[in-house]
Amino acid sequence: MPAPTYIISRVGDPIFAVLIGVSAAATRINREEKAKGRTTNETIEAGLRRIGLSKK
Repeated sequence: MPAPTYIISRVGDPIFAVLIGVSAAATRINREEKAKGRTTNETIEAGLRRIGLSKK
């Protein structure tokens, strides 16, 4: 039986996949919010408020 083939490593591949997924989601959310007329800063602030990390 041949050894498994990894792109980066056994540990690195899942981490890479999660980073790519989060980046894709952030890009999509930002694009949709810009279409609604909001700035990137407003989008970030709204996201931080939703998860309870806002300074305000």
